[in-house]
Formats: sequence, C-alpha cells, structure tokens
Amino acid sequence: MTTAIHTRPISDRIDWLMELSRKHSASFCSPDNYLSRQRYLAEHDTLIIAMKCMDGRIHLPYATQTPLGVIHPFRNLGGIFELGWPYLGDLLADTVQEAVKQGRRALVIITYHFSRGHRERGCAGFDCDTNEARAHAFRIRDQLETLFGRDHQTVYPLVCGFETDEDALILHGRHERTLDLAHAPLDRIDTVDAEIAALCPDMPAPVQRDLLPLVQGNIRHIHKIRQSDRELDIEHREWVICLGRGFDFLHAPNLALIIGPYSPDLSHPIRQAAGIIQNNMDSGRIPDDGFLLLSSAPYTEPGPQKARAVLKSDFLGDFAAGVIQEAFPQLASKMIRRSAILHWPERRLEVRRP
Repeated sequence: MTTAIHTRPISDRIDWLMELSRKHSASFCSPDNYLSRQRYLAEHDTLIIAMKCMDGRIHLPYATQTPLGVIHPFRNLGGIFELGWPYLGDLLADTVQEAVKQGRRALVIITYHFSRGHRERGCAGFDCDTNEARAHAFRIRDQLETLFGRDHQTVYPLVCGFETDEDALILHGRHERTLDLAHAPLDRIDTVDAEIAALCPDMPAPVQRDLLPLVQGNIRHIHKIRQSDRELDIEHREWVICLGRGFDFLHAPNLALIIGPYSPDLSHPIRQAAGIIQNNMDSGRIPDDGFLLLSSAPYTEPGPQKARAVLKSDFLGDFAAGVIQEAFPQLASKMIRRSAILHWPERRLEVRRP
C-alpha cells in the first residue's frame, strides 16, 4: 500500500495517513510493546538520542530491532542541526539533564545516510553528497563535545552512517576507525562487544553494554533484509510537509518532508520542502490535486501544557502556510492544512482543521 498510495486522490491519501498514525499509537500502547519497553529500559538505562534526517527510511527502532519508544528521535530536513539554535540547544540540554538527574548516562547517535547502490538514493538535503553529510555529522559531534564535555563519561556522541539499501549502520570510532555492520558475520554476533570496545575505548562500560543490543539487532536485521525481496524506492514522491514534532509514525519512504521546529529561520526549509512538492507534481510523480501541510506539537499533561501545544501547532501551520503562499502561490491553492497535537505518553495524534 505504501508504494501505491502516492497515486490515489488526496482525500484517500490523507485518510490513509491518519490511519497510519492511529495504528502507530495502538502498537505503541499495546500491552506487549509497553511491557517490552519497560523491561528493556530496566535492563538498559542509558538514554539513547538519535539525531537524524526526516527521510522515512531512517527507522532506527526497526533497523536495530529495538522496542518503540526507547530511542528518542530528533528529526529535521537533511539531518541538518546546529546546536547554537536556541530552541534545539535548550531542548537537547534539558533532555540530557533530566536523564542525568535520574543517574543515567546518554548516548547521542548522530546519523548521516547514503546508498551503496545508487548515489541518487542518498540524502537530498546534501544533494546526495555523502562526504558533506558525513562531515556535517562530525561537526555536530564537535558541538556536542563543546556542550557536554570531551571526557564522554556522561554524554557520549557517536557518529553513525546509515546505508539505506540494507539498513546497515556504520559506527565511527576514535582515530578514524569504523565498524561497518554490513560486513559483520551473523555467526560472530556474540563477540561484537569486543569490537565495540576496541572501536570506542573511551565509551563507558554501561554505555557499551546498552549500545550492544542495537548493534546485534542491526546485524540480525541486515541478514533478514538480504533474505527478502526488497524494493528500493528511488523516486521522490513526497506529498506531505510536516512541521513541528510528533511524527514518529511517518516511517514510509518518500512520503513526507519533516521539518523540526529547531532553526531560527524556518522559512528556508519550508521553501525547500514546497519546492520539492511542486517538482513532484510538475514531473507527474504525484497527482496535482493537492498536498497536505501538517503541523504538530507534543504535550504530556492536560491543562496549560496542552493548550500551549495547540497554540504552537497553530502558529507553525500559519507560518508555513504564509511562506508557501508567498513563494509558491499556485501550489498554495492546492494546500490542505491540518493542525495536530501529540499526546506524548501514548504517541496519540489529535488532528483538527485550522
């Protein structure tokens, strides 16, 4: 269904998207997943944060066989982040500080992605230039070390490549050493902990222990992928622009362009995303009967916090609509807007018309 949904009328596509969000919430809240997540966190207490591109192929829980809700994602167009951005820096620092208060360490996984099969399947945010995407990931690592220190005993920044053809992680350690899990034999999965220790000798033992299940899960996942008949989607067929936070359910390739609310200049990525949608329509990759602008803000508690989320989501939607109207007036006439808030404990998206 995900590969053919782009051909359907816009009303059908929106209905399908809302159903996708409902299924994600139901799965996240199911007794099995809830208990699995709680048991996992009791055994592995390192806070795991992932900074990654909006590309739906970069689905780390799926690629590492990790329970939903364990990895905390920060997603943005192109995986482009700057820790000097006030909101991003504050949010990241607060997230880490809360974990530290609980006696936990933090592992920040900074990702870039590429395709071994075709350059064009790489990161559009960097014009499919893997070297530039990788260099940006290392710049983020440098900023994290400036923010949290360089001894890495509390916060460990780890650059990871993500090869999208096989969902294979490439871990970048010290002294330019790497561990490419695409080349890790399945029969040596029980000894990979020694390779992690050699790759990252400055990583605290508890963090190594909590990274190990992700590495082992990725090795198993890669071998499972190789046994399947997997379609590699090359074409851009995005028909949704998402602005804000709360889009974890969007892990289908070439579906949505997700812009985190982090940069002080949101107009630039919004224009980029609108240009991609316009190009998709002009080239016939998606119907020209409309596209969806979906804004979202998360909340945890009712009352003022929920009301504030509504105001945030409405503001983001109004702002994006104004940028698109000014830069692409013809495209704006085909825009369908939805404003949403996300109940974070249940990952439940509450959608309404603006």
